[in-house]
Amino acid sequence: MFVIDQIILLAAILIIFGILSSKLSARLGLPVLVLFLMVGMLAGEDGPGGIVFDNAQIAHALGSLALAVILFDGGLQTPMASIKQVWKPASVLATLGVLVTSAITGVAAAYILDVSLFYGLLIGAIVGSTDAAAVFSLLRNAGIHINPRLKSTLEIESATNDPMAIFLTVGLLEVMVKGLEPGTGLLMLFIQQMGIGSAVGLAGGWLSVRIINRIHLTTSGLYPVMVAALGLLAFGVAANLGGSGFLAIFIAGVVIGNSRFVFQRS
Repeated sequence: MFVIDQIILLAAILIIFGILSSKLSARLGLPVLVLFLMVGMLAGEDGPGGIVFDNAQIAHALGSLALAVILFDGGLQTPMASIKQVWKPASVLATLGVLVTSAITGVAAAYILDVSLFYGLLIGAIVGSTDAAAVFSLLRNAGIHINPRLKSTLEIESATNDPMAIFLTVGLLEVMVKGLEPGTGLLMLFIQQMGIGSAVGLAGGWLSVRIINRIHLTTSGLYPVMVAALGLLAFGVAANLGGSGFLAIFIAGVVIGNSRFVFQRS
């Protein structure tokens, strides 16, 4: 038996268990990600599954792809009216809020763990953002009823705070490893990440709608695949230009989701 055959079998079993756990998630009112984590812990090297996994590169690749798809889906389902209504508080929470949270957590981590301030701040930056998938799951699927304005603020903030957290993490690593200037160097990195990510997201979303409406595919089932591919294209272009791919794919999703195009329902 080939190794890939065993990996496919194992992946299928874990995915099925993860999906079935969503039934329990709805009854308990817990984010499905909590149960996904439990499945992973049981399957891991310290659980009965005993699977040893310590490949950081594969984890980064799979995590980035999953987060990109989650943010794209969130963008597709976010009405422009909601963004216009709450973009100011959501923007402050997604930038300044993440910065304050990361700073407080970082200082506490440096004191509690007895490490340098930069290492503590790095820990704070890593955990400083809320999880978009968990927020979307709770607000949309767990039957929670809150003020519509507050709901929109939380959803948009959770979808747009990842670029800020990633910027802080990458920026601190650049300072610690490559000696980047903490002041002007970080500011330029921030402008580059957010500026390129926003521009590529807007252009990618606009171009995607034009392509979808102009191209005539023989199979309607290919349109959803094409939309997903165009979203990932925005992510890849922004990331390779030095911008935030996560911000780009979310904005592209918002532009596409609020436009009219063929086979939109499917």
